[in-house]
Amino acid sequence: MTGNDEVRSATADRASSAAANGGPLLRLQDIGKNFGPVRALTDINLDIPPGQVTALVGDNGAGKSTMIKTISGIWEPSHGQIFWLGKPVHFHSPRDATDAGIATVYQDLALCDNLDIVQNMLLGHEVLTAARLLDEITMEKTAKRTLSDLRVTTVRNIRQPVGSLSGGQRQAVAVAKAVMLDAKLVIMDEPTAALGVSQTALVLDLIKRLASRGIAVLLISHNLTDVFQVADRVAVLYLGRLVSAGPVANYDTNSTVTWMTTGSAPNGHVATSERPEG
Repeated sequence: MTGNDEVRSATADRASSAAANGGPLLRLQDIGKNFGPVRALTDINLDIPPGQVTALVGDNGAGKSTMIKTISGIWEPSHGQIFWLGKPVHFHSPRDATDAGIATVYQDLALCDNLDIVQNMLLGHEVLTAARLLDEITMEKTAKRTLSDLRVTTVRNIRQPVGSLSGGQRQAVAVAKAVMLDAKLVIMDEPTAALGVSQTALVLDLIKRLASRGIAVLLISHNLTDVFQVADRVAVLYLGRLVSAGPVANYDTNSTVTWMTTGSAPNGHVATSERPEG
């Protein structure tokens, strides 16, 4: 077992322990992010539980992109603390977050169109033979097994270039790559944007399957229909503040839109950022 494998195995054990103890996988405590005089995030307090889908919603400019980039290690918070598996962490780069078990699937998916599915899924994590050559057979088996576990059945040939895939299939490959790297939290940024009905259904089913495997999903979406199909929890950002968060049963489309557009509850009372749940 390599050093990275040992780290991932330990991460998996701690994630299982966090789930068993009812604690959050990820906790944001008083997180703020400033860009000079501009305050992009203010005192964000949010828990992401394991094995659940948390939908992060908000209007344009609410701070969603800043928040996911802060979680994924692209930017360090200006103040506050991130807790991962109950311990304070400092992600200085996306590599730090990835090594911890956080995978981010952005809208552009970060896939190489000229490479095939296997090459994309193992890019940067290629399997080598004793002679230091690519172990193509093992790589194919690994990719096939991961796609099969996620029940991705629409891909007929794992050696076809990613550029030839549909939008939903490309999302599936990007998510499968994250799963193969033992991600415990998968952040998905607008995964159904510009997808057709059948491709959207494929992606939403994939999100549900991730949660059923005990993987936490942080879903960023403007499509509230999709949100209410898959989310267990909803968190609403408004002008850089978390104005509401809780179980999806506490929300409907009208109330969520009101939170998103006014930062206030439907009854007109202004909410403050929630404290982390214990």
